[in-house]
Amino acid sequence: MKQVVQNYKSGELAVLDVPVPGCKPGGVLVRSAYSLISTGTELMKVSEAGMSMVGKARSRPDQVAKVMQSVATNGVPATYRKVMGKLDSYTPLGYSLCGVVEQVGEGVDDVKAGDLVACAGNEHALHAELNWVPKNLYAPVPDGLAPRHAAFGTVGSIAMQGVRQGEPQLGEVALVVGLGLIGQLVAQLLTASGVRVVGADPDPARCELAERLGAAACGDPGSAAVESAVAELTGGHGVDQVYLAAGGGSNQPVELAARLCRDRGRVVDIGKCRLDLPWNAYYEKELDVRFSRSYGPGRYDPEYELEGRDYPIGYVRWTERRNLACFLDLMARGSVDVEPLVSHVADFDDAVETYRRLKDGELKAVAVLFRYPADAAEAQDPAPAPAVTVPEVRRGGGTPAPARPVKSPVRLAFVGAGNYATSMLLPHLARRDGVELSTVVTTTALSAANAKRKFGFTDATTDLDAVLGDSSVDAVFVVTRHSSHADLTRRALLAGKTVFVEKPLALTEDELAGVLAAVEESGNDRLQVGFNRRFAPLLQEAKKRFGARTGPASLRYLVNAGRLQHGSWYLQQGTEGSRFAGEGGHFIDTASWLLGADPVSVYAVAPAGNEDLQVVLGYPDGSTATLSYVTTGAPGFPKETLDLVADGKVLRLDDFVRASVYADGRGAPKRWVSSRLPKARDKGQSAELAAFVRAVRTGGPMPVPLESLVATTAATLAVRTGLAGGVPVALAGAR
Repeated sequence: MKQVVQNYKSGELAVLDVPVPGCKPGGVLVRSAYSLISTGTELMKVSEAGMSMVGKARSRPDQVAKVMQSVATNGVPATYRKVMGKLDSYTPLGYSLCGVVEQVGEGVDDVKAGDLVACAGNEHALHAELNWVPKNLYAPVPDGLAPRHAAFGTVGSIAMQGVRQGEPQLGEVALVVGLGLIGQLVAQLLTASGVRVVGADPDPARCELAERLGAAACGDPGSAAVESAVAELTGGHGVDQVYLAAGGGSNQPVELAARLCRDRGRVVDIGKCRLDLPWNAYYEKELDVRFSRSYGPGRYDPEYELEGRDYPIGYVRWTERRNLACFLDLMARGSVDVEPLVSHVADFDDAVETYRRLKDGELKAVAVLFRYPADAAEAQDPAPAPAVTVPEVRRGGGTPAPARPVKSPVRLAFVGAGNYATSMLLPHLARRDGVELSTVVTTTALSAANAKRKFGFTDATTDLDAVLGDSSVDAVFVVTRHSSHADLTRRALLAGKTVFVEKPLALTEDELAGVLAAVEESGNDRLQVGFNRRFAPLLQEAKKRFGARTGPASLRYLVNAGRLQHGSWYLQQGTEGSRFAGEGGHFIDTASWLLGADPVSVYAVAPAGNEDLQVVLGYPDGSTATLSYVTTGAPGFPKETLDLVADGKVLRLDDFVRASVYADGRGAPKRWVSSRLPKARDKGQSAELAAFVRAVRTGGPMPVPLESLVATTAATLAVRTGLAGGVPVALAGAR
């Protein structure tokens, strides 16, 4: 299928061939009929992409701050790879469309194939022939409403949410500053609510259009016409509300709002304009400044948007989906007329030229629609849619993976191509001799296309079954969200593939048991979990310098994990497990490798009110490892520090940039310190991948024994059991 994309680094716009998205549970696959260009938001994004790197940085200081924090945590090279990887990728455009349901995912019962729906979301209602849309981001189109009008649904919801924030009442007067697409819709919604509207915009054509659609008076914000209209309509008191629907760097809109708003009036910001509020003016009138967040309640909440968890109507009357349905209804009943706003309808194949004309000012438009081929359905079909027992590893009667000829390339498939895969795994594999990147599988079409272009995959698809059934694929990498790891690993093992799964291997004991059942059923134990720290060169050297030990050891591991940004999928504990369940195995594996054994007991405590954990691991020889996993530390402090003490020796690791070993001097040097700071924090990914590829090529042992992977996973899961019971948990069956 085809999709409109942009490279944010170069500014390139293209209509790209990408895989058809899969139809996941909780949503529908929609074939686009019309999609709407947001002449404000999208053109701003297109313009930013054409800036220099300095210009991009100046336009997004929030992103610059994130980059600087990443440098402090991960070092310059890793941050550079991550940032450039994001910039030099195709990103989607679009967020408002109307189309026909082609396929219905599990759990959806309010629409069926063939129904017309309006769709929302800058990840789901894209300028593309097909989109997967979750339940709370689409609404059925009322009978009689034209598809080209229903494509305005999302933008209409943005305008509606802004109006709701202003709380207009019958008979009031409102000022709308900026009469672009959003401003025109705000003006119509206010008029339909019984509010008299004054509009302000420097474009006479837009002012005339707003008056034709119901505004009482409109004019240039710098002229006396607007002030005169406000004075006449309000008896000199000023408007009850001001809606800022303008963009740009001018402070004129907020100054105009202060001048024309009545005492204790409301100012609602909907657009993205400069907000340097003149203090005296706003203070003296005690103006109520409000912000309107996109389509309404539910926006940016992954549980609402992705998992389909609706808000009770008694507590949240107008969610983003209810706003969408309401706006569609208003159009269907003729209360809002969007046809006069349509300046141009372009064929989807002409998307790049249409954006160019808009950007250059050649095409002056309020609203532009893309029209998709009516016969597109024939061109391409969519893809089918208190004591914890460490499980015993049993290998069944299946045939293990055979050794491969040394000279033949290892063919790898990737399931998932998110930030970690593209910044920490694929760059190492793409330049490794003897490796062929065969196929990348993702649920979103564009991420697969990006990975194919950047890393040289032979193919990109959304069809996992086709990859698992491909006998030429030697190994499968599972680099998806945590909740899918165990199932994808199980399926790949049953298909006879060697598997590399990023941590965690499983989020529950049942999931872990399912993976081991697949090993027993297939006889295929060719599995590696991405516990990369034991492969870090600095830590490997430090362990070698520390040498063998004769007595029990004490290990302390401080992980200054820090707080997650709001909206991170790591916070979706209902589906993705706790944060520690997701990444705690990293640190348990490192401790177990340093101590040369698997843990036999776990004791965990947590202070009330935060995610900090103290985990004490016991080992067969009496050694202990104390893991402090904290989220409340200072962000500037190193992320990982580790001390290992035994037999009069101390090993110290400082965030993978420096290591040292101290001894008592009897038969060993008194002190060793890594000679120089490494250029980057090497946490072992490259060495781990080299060992994995070598094992696949030769058929030799996997880099980490399966028993150890299972023990680490069981210990990680036991932390939850220990927290619930408040007592140490014995890992029955651990060795």
